Amino acid sequence: MLLFAAAMAVTVTATDLVLLLMGWEVMGAMSWALIGYEWWDARRVRSAGVAFLTTRAADMGLYAAAGFAVAGAHSLRLDDLAAAGAPWRDLIAAGLVVSALGKSAQLPFSFWLSRAMDGPSPVSALLHSATMVAAGAYLLIRVHPLLAATGWAATLAAWAGAVTALVLGAVALAQRDLKQLLAASTCAQIGFMVLGAGTGAPAGGTAHLVAHAAVKSLLFLCAGVWLGVLGTKRLDALQGAARRHRAVGAAFGVGALALAGVPPLSLWVTKDEILAGAGGSPASSWWGSPRPSCRPPMRRRRCSPRSVRWAEAGCSGCRSRSRRPWSRWPSRRPCSGCSASPGRGRLAAAARRAGRGGPGPWTVALSGALALLTVGAVMVVRRIPEPAWALHWLWLEDAASAVVVRPAFATARALARFDDRVVDGAVKRVARGGLAVAGLAGRRVEFRVDGLVAAVGRAARALGALARRPQTGQVHLYYAQAAVVLAVLVVVAVLAG
Repeated sequence: MLLFAAAMAVTVTATDLVLLLMGWEVMGAMSWALIGYEWWDARRVRSAGVAFLTTRAADMGLYAAAGFAVAGAHSLRLDDLAAAGAPWRDLIAAGLVVSALGKSAQLPFSFWLSRAMDGPSPVSALLHSATMVAAGAYLLIRVHPLLAATGWAATLAAWAGAVTALVLGAVALAQRDLKQLLAASTCAQIGFMVLGAGTGAPAGGTAHLVAHAAVKSLLFLCAGVWLGVLGTKRLDALQGAARRHRAVGAAFGVGALALAGVPPLSLWVTKDEILAGAGGSPASSWWGSPRPSCRPPMRRRRCSPRSVRWAEAGCSGCRSRSRRPWSRWPSRRPCSGCSASPGRGRLAAAARRAGRGGPGPWTVALSGALALLTVGAVMVVRRIPEPAWALHWLWLEDAASAVVVRPAFATARALARFDDRVVDGAVKRVARGGLAVAGLAGRRVEFRVDGLVAAVGRAARALGALARRPQTGQVHLYYAQAAVVLAVLVVVAVLAG
């Protein structure tokens, strides 16, 4: 737990991808060890492996992003990634988005968080509500300028967060296991953070991250208390638990109301901030509609800088330049899609962007009524038998197994057979051929070569013995030998002449 906390601290304070990867790696390894802490239980160990391999597969995107950052931005600092040139900036953003969605259990990686709930309750409270599972959303918030610079990455993150919030929220409502319910709601709430990162509301996403961490840690710890005292996580078996354990029940009730978005509790405020940013995203990445263009001026004229300031403040459509080449300044007239005057548009835009006009009493009342209606709907839905799609988390793990795991293992088995039969067979055939050639050379060639070498050796020994005979050490014999040699030379000279 201490190593995980230290790694998480490194992750959230890192200013470059090297330190981020160091903390990211240690955090993933410690999460595997903590989920499978009760190693004698085969299911818990398998769940730890599923969670680790799923997040590790997505983490490859972070490694790819680091490589692309070196190639394109020539820097690993997070603040410099948005300045990378094409196509490196898009590749960096793609790697970061994939790794963040995997770490934060967003679709289609959400199923690993369900398996992580097999770990002890303190591990679930720390890792999978407040820290590790929020690291991906935190990373997207950190690199929001990069997402905005690419455009498509911000849109992808926004849609991924919104779809996860809706779908996993439905999964949470249909759960009958308390820890599985809290895990699915964690995926949904982190979807709001990812939505904020993608739609230009990083402040709201950060506030939601902090508020959700406090609320969900409280709920997980209360779930752990009930699990330890009552020995069950089933909601139908927890009836009356809050009355028997009033302190835990009161704490859990406050956390549940905050999670439901009941005003004026924290998650109501932060969700409203994120949704306001999603509705008024300057890049229109959420709605996908282009900005309205301004009307061209009716006559040839130049606007004053003051008119320009009014026009730019009026609405996003009024910022575009006139289509006429001679007009250097945009028209002061409002665009075709804006009926407000520049002054009113300026105040409206400022109110929308800065949030100066807070929600009115009717908005608060309507929001609270909807939250309470949701709580009532949950109480009604809880009486319906648990649907299979919620129990199996939309069969995401089965889909991943069918699409990725089984094909990967089938490919691995095919490659193993190819290696055993083709590669190893070729190596063994080469070895057998070498042995056969060596045996043939030994039987038919080596004996003759050895005989020739032996004959040369015998001749050399005979010549040596013959050369040793004149070496007697007697002087008169040496004179006689010299006379014989001289006579032979005289005869050769006479014959040659």
